[in-house]
Amino acid sequence: MSMMPPDTEIGYAPPMVRHFSIFLDNRVGKLLELLGGLDEEGNVAVRAISILDSSDYAVIRLLVDKPATARAILDKHQFAVCETGVLVAELSTGHELHHLCKFLLAAELNIHFAYPTMPRASGEATVVLSTDDNTLAGQILRRKGFRLLGESDLEL
Repeated sequence: MSMMPPDTEIGYAPPMVRHFSIFLDNRVGKLLELLGGLDEEGNVAVRAISILDSSDYAVIRLLVDKPATARAILDKHQFAVCETGVLVAELSTGHELHHLCKFLLAAELNIHFAYPTMPRASGEATVVLSTDDNTLAGQILRRKGFRLLGESDLEL
């Protein structure tokens, strides 16, 4: 009789969500041009947004419900864009943001950036985050009972 090894998280790849960082000139109407194009041309809904701006330019961080469509529209309009994978963690009672930070700190993982998502139908808060090692961070958070969302969770 063969014995199966116990379930472990070794080899577990947490769900990643495609995240866009878009470089824009800091001019009146550029954000509307970006968001309007996504909505009007592809019916793409923004699920999370973060804006870092200076006097000359801005970096817009976006999570959307249709990343492939968004990528095609961004390419068509020649926006300077970088696409990366990020984690989206649900926050709830007993799984608050300070717990998330504590668990990642214990593993000596740095958080590069974090920002909230738009409200979801479930009513639970969620946070977008990027770390030194998203796979390890996802494994740790999952082991600690955090729910990690995938792209399908962001669709309408």
